[in-house]
Amino acid sequence: MDRLNFADPVFATYAVAASIMILKAVAMSWLTVVAMIRENGGFRNPEDAKKTPFNPKPHAHQLEPNARVERFRRIQLNDLESLPYFLVAGLLFVLTSPSLVLAQWLLYGFVVTRLLHFAAYATAQTHDVRSLLWTPGSLILIFITGRVLFFGIGWM
Repeated sequence: MDRLNFADPVFATYAVAASIMILKAVAMSWLTVVAMIRENGGFRNPEDAKKTPFNPKPHAHQLEPNARVERFRRIQLNDLESLPYFLVAGLLFVLTSPSLVLAQWLLYGFVVTRLLHFAAYATAQTHDVRSLLWTPGSLILIFITGRVLFFGIGWM
C-alpha cells in the first residue's frame, strides 16, 4: 500500500501520534508502579505482601486499595478504553487520503486532548474539567471513523 510508508506525510503523522499514545499508555504502568512504591501499598495480589528484598517489611495494609495508586489505574483503564480505537481508526483514516493539514489537526488533536485529560485526571480535576478535555478526543474518533465508514461504503 502506497499510503502506509513514512514517505507519506499523512502516514508519518499517524505513526508519530500512535507512537506517542502507545508510549503514554506504557508510561501509565510505570506510574502505577511508582505510586505503589511511594505509597508502599495498593498491591492487588496476596503474594505481593510477602517479605522479599523489595518488600522487607510487609503488612496487610499493603493489599488495601490506595487512592493514589487507584487513580493511576483508572487513568490507565481510561486509556485502554480509547487507545485501541484510535490506533485502528487512525490507520484506516490514513487510507482515506485526507489532506495533511486535516490529518495533523485530527491525529495530533487527539493526542493533545488525551495528554491534557491525563494531566487533569492526575491532578484530581473535577469531572467537568476532565469531560471537557475528553470530549474533543471522542469527537475526533467519531469523525475519523465516520470518514472511514463513508469511504468504505462508497459515499465519499
